[in-house]
Amino acid sequence: MPLAKRQGCELYWDKQGEGPPLIVGAGLGGVGAYWTPNLPALTKHFTVYRFDQRGTGQSGRTVVDSIEQMSADLVAVMDDAGLDRAMYLGHSTGGAIGVATALDYPERISAMMVYASTTCGDDYRRKILGLRTKIFESLGVAEFAKYSTLLLYPPYWINAHPDEVAKIEAATATQLANPQIQESRFEAILNFDRRAELSRIAIPTMVVCAQDDILTPKYFSEEYVRLIPGARHHWEQRGGHALSRTEPEIFDKIAIEFFKGKES
Repeated sequence: MPLAKRQGCELYWDKQGEGPPLIVGAGLGGVGAYWTPNLPALTKHFTVYRFDQRGTGQSGRTVVDSIEQMSADLVAVMDDAGLDRAMYLGHSTGGAIGVATALDYPERISAMMVYASTTCGDDYRRKILGLRTKIFESLGVAEFAKYSTLLLYPPYWINAHPDEVAKIEAATATQLANPQIQESRFEAILNFDRRAELSRIAIPTMVVCAQDDILTPKYFSEEYVRLIPGARHHWEQRGGHALSRTEPEIFDKIAIEFFKGKES
């Protein structure tokens, strides 16, 4: 089992496929398994590297200090995997990790897709994540997983996939750390704000978001497009915060078309 180590924390990663390297970073859940539905398509074109962020999955269960700390973790994973440079696809918190890496380690990322992410922590996001914390602390991980379903997946998809929803919620309950670690992850993304520096990003960048995303509303993605020079964008009509899982064929096509030709 591949494990990078940084600041006393073991960081799990894996790779699948053949072709130029593409790293995929998950959202607040933090586990590389988020991308499992997309692997069959992506691995036909790329060697896909997944990683569990600190505090989640098979990585060390330690609190998180900042998005920048997790960006340095990503670089440690790249070093352990022998990757000097790679393309990067990040969802939500994973998108912020990619942005931080593009700013602080610009030589390591050759192209980036920022998917359903945020530029800062505003009042709206603080209300949502504050409620998630209270649910976790007072009602437990099972109810937290159910609430997370409502935030990530749109009604049409939940109604059409009851068995899959049950499996997702069960998996979420086993992957999450304790409330203290989860709250530290919430604080890390809420405190992340590099807007004043985004004009320094000089790599090809694609920003993707669904119109019905209620967890990271489209206005954050629109701000990324305004502030990153030359950034392209794709707004999908529906799919919620977990567009890559609710509409995998659509999402995979967007990602493959963007990253093809931008290999490091």
